[in-house]
Amino acid sequence: MSLDSVRAFFAAAAPDIPVLVTEASSATVDLAAAAHGVEPARIAKTLSLRTGEGVVLLVARGDARLDNRKAKAAFGGKVSMVPADEVEAVTGHPVGGVCPFGLANPLPVFCDASLRAFDEVVPAAGAANAAVRIAPQRMAELVGARWVDVCRPPSDASGETVP
Repeated sequence: MSLDSVRAFFAAAAPDIPVLVTEASSATVDLAAAAHGVEPARIAKTLSLRTGEGVVLLVARGDARLDNRKAKAAFGGKVSMVPADEVEAVTGHPVGGVCPFGLANPLPVFCDASLRAFDEVVPAAGAANAAVRIAPQRMAELVGARWVDVCRPPSDASGETVP
């Protein structure tokens, strides 16, 4: 039903944006890039993070890595990944289809500044074979996201990361 909730979200909030369903899996950044014919950096991955205040979603470019120091400063304390077996209960979306659209529960959404490098990104759309093509700024506006700078560039090898 997750794909249905995303379709309903776009039908109501942005009917001009089609939900793209492919036969190929797009459950990982590399698979999604291949399925949609874009470089991995343009895949907008959604991370489910546990903070001191609860769970937040962070949307970042596909090749970016979370910078723990930046994340701690932005979210007011240590962050950790929500365990994979809990993600669907929290978001309403299965792992591989997690996105900030059509959530089962309202969650704070953040978009990393790394997305601003692109005019269009490809986030998942509630299933491991569904996505949308959208401008990062429009995505942020549609989901009420706040912009943060919590990832390090792919070329930066310093600092710890959360996989």
